[in-house]
Amino acid sequence: MAEQLSYLFCTRTSRDLAEKIAQYYGQELGKINFQEFSDGEFEPVLDESVRGGRVFLIGSTFPPADNLLELLLMIDAAKRASAKSITVVIPYFGLARQDRKDKPRAPIGAKLVANLLTAAGATRIMTMDLHADQIQGFFEIPVDHLYASTIFVDYIRDLNLEDLTIASPDMGGAKRAKNYAGHLGAEVVIAYKERKKANVVEEMFLIGDVEGKNVILIDDMIDTAGTLCKAADILMEKGAKTVRAMATHGVLSGKAYENIENSKLLEVIVTDSIPLKNHLSSKIKVLSCAPLFADVMKMVHEHRSISSKFII
Repeated sequence: MAEQLSYLFCTRTSRDLAEKIAQYYGQELGKINFQEFSDGEFEPVLDESVRGGRVFLIGSTFPPADNLLELLLMIDAAKRASAKSITVVIPYFGLARQDRKDKPRAPIGAKLVANLLTAAGATRIMTMDLHADQIQGFFEIPVDHLYASTIFVDYIRDLNLEDLTIASPDMGGAKRAKNYAGHLGAEVVIAYKERKKANVVEEMFLIGDVEGKNVILIDDMIDTAGTLCKAADILMEKGAKTVRAMATHGVLSGKAYENIENSKLLEVIVTDSIPLKNHLSSKIKVLSCAPLFADVMKMVHEHRSISSKFII
């Protein structure tokens, strides 16, 4: 039986990350022709045969919504081109914050995206640090949910910090912080916040002792950076030596760069799951998730277990 071939394609806004993934994977990205109409409509056409092969489509679904639509059209194109399997690699899964109906007449956007991806023809999803783990259950196809901890834990160890403490900027991230602390032999503190509306923190309280500690805040994403900066202020007020922040997805919207640059954070580490709009803050450092995705993609293609890639 002939070996199944693999093909790699990407959306336009995720090309930088996709090129790194392809390099680690050991295969060039496939070509896509984009036809664009004057009204903004676009049509992606796969420029090579994928019949009977495994197709990897790489694209983060951050705003604008065209990024999601482009990925859906590429899935449909691969399905209609008779690809045997279509693995959709989504380093940043957009709309993941809409994982439940928390107010009357609200949508569950993450479930809608899961339905759209499946209806388009995806046979497998590969993503990293979903805002809520239960989003995996929105799919009726296999989901490989990777964790940036496989990248961040090594970086933290290389810092060789004494009196290390892991902090969560909110109650929802307590489990994540506890898992990091368990691997690093560190203590855990939690910042409890109260919101009146999205992206605005009204009050924040610290649970735990950080006197004389080197603290690392762990989160799944940084949006406006308001929560992280406020948490850093409180940690320093409570006697922390230094405060760093690590977040998988650098959304960095609004005044995020300004907030980070003017904050008491020593540095902020993110992955390249979302391309940074600019580098206005010298405090921001980017670690690539390309090797992680390339390794797991190869394991999936070769039908090998990926358990070794799960730290947290």
